[in-house]
Amino acid sequence: MKKLFMVSAAVVFAAMLCVSGSVSAKNLKVGMVTDVGGVNDQSFNQSAWEGLKRAEGELGIKATYKESRQDGDYAPNLETLTDAEYDLIWGIGFLMADAVKSTAQVNPDQKYAIIDFFYGDETPKNVACAVFQEEQPSFLVGYIAGKMTKSNKVGFVGGIKFPLIEKFEYGYMAGVKTANPDAEIVRQYAESFVDAAKGKAITNNMYQQGADIVFHAAGGVGDGVIEAAKEKGQWAIGVDKDQNALAPDNVLTSAMKRVDNAMFGIVKELKEGTFEGGKSVVYNLSNDGVGIAPTSSKHVPAEILAEVDTLIAKIKAGEIVVPATAVEYESYIKK
Repeated sequence: MKKLFMVSAAVVFAAMLCVSGSVSAKNLKVGMVTDVGGVNDQSFNQSAWEGLKRAEGELGIKATYKESRQDGDYAPNLETLTDAEYDLIWGIGFLMADAVKSTAQVNPDQKYAIIDFFYGDETPKNVACAVFQEEQPSFLVGYIAGKMTKSNKVGFVGGIKFPLIEKFEYGYMAGVKTANPDAEIVRQYAESFVDAAKGKAITNNMYQQGADIVFHAAGGVGDGVIEAAKEKGQWAIGVDKDQNALAPDNVLTSAMKRVDNAMFGIVKELKEGTFEGGKSVVYNLSNDGVGIAPTSSKHVPAEILAEVDTLIAKIKAGEIVVPATAVEYESYIKK
């Protein structure tokens, strides 16, 4: 009887552990702090939230977010989630780099992650970084623009001039010139990621100058770019998400960053106990971290999309190295 009791107790204890583990997994809490564009920016903040919602549905976590209306909201929002003892806290966007780093340094036992920034050797051990080779999808949509322009002039609207946004710019320019060496590219930065009116004004001016396709890498400013395309009956190229739904007849294609996949993947590592801070994960064409929008086939001829597939294969094979800076671009077009 004593032996039977010991076996039964062991079984009950094991069952309790299983139940406890299941409850723990369901109670895993992950929060994110948006950049100033907000969670419904139709761009990377929204994509990030979609990744967390997917994790909520498939991994059983609890997801939440705090919206930032201005730069000064970053640190307080991070602290709010830290005080609430979330298991992982995300900062969405490179503008949050300083706030994430300083918060992580004073809370070494708390896990953090950031989209679009890597601190190199100074990366805190409790921070995971997700970065993207934005120049690659930008090159592909630039190639499409270069092939499809009828005026031989295309445009680029950037948000705030940072090296990350320049990756979009120079990748796009290289794609345009690969498809059409004689095409002219007009460029302007809005010095904002939220001023849609300015994005619209810049784009209207580009159309007046003769550009017939404008690509934006500008967050909420891009809403104005797309609105201008819709009103003028011209083409816009979206960014981060597939933005065709914003103007189905006027968004030619979009350069996609799978922020949602990065969010989901790192949360999955957290749940599985393999989360590792102090390093970065690079997302590119080779791991499906970037690409062009699936709706591209609505407006882009099949033969051009076939050429894009060939370019993708060459980039993956290292036969084409897409430029990400002004120096690299100048070297690329001289080849």
